[in-house]
Amino acid sequence: MDLSRIVKWVVILALLFVVWKYVIPWVKDEGSGFDKSSSASKSSGGDQSCIASAERASNTWGSGLGRFVNPPYDLGAWSNFRGDVDAKINAADADCSCGAESCQKVKNAMSELRSLVGDFDTAIRNGSSPGQDAVQRQEQIDRQIDDARELVRAGK
Repeated sequence: MDLSRIVKWVVILALLFVVWKYVIPWVKDEGSGFDKSSSASKSSGGDQSCIASAERASNTWGSGLGRFVNPPYDLGAWSNFRGDVDAKINAADADCSCGAESCQKVKNAMSELRSLVGDFDTAIRNGSSPGQDAVQRQEQIDRQIDDARELVRAGK
């Protein structure tokens, strides 16, 4: 009798986990499709997936960069890190293929991020310190992503 009760609780807990992990997020995503601002932004071409992809690229860059600020550099680790950032930039470019103003803003931000990564790559491969303006450039990229988010909210 105790074993069957334990099995029932395990099954109930597993079902609750599945509902919490998969069903609730799915319902939230489906429900947001009926929101007027969301449908307006999707009809104009800009959407949150574009913004989310750009944020992932920017956050990946910002969170991993600290390992490569000062020499000596681990070129293998740098190559892996750069490849990950480049992949996220490419994903953002693909998600932002629309002609909306918000997509254009994100494309500009990703272009600047790609340039920043390239400048760091050159400095690291030459064994020199990266430029002193990296923080300001990153802030500008993040501002453009924030501006794009506002444009999506405005349906642009």
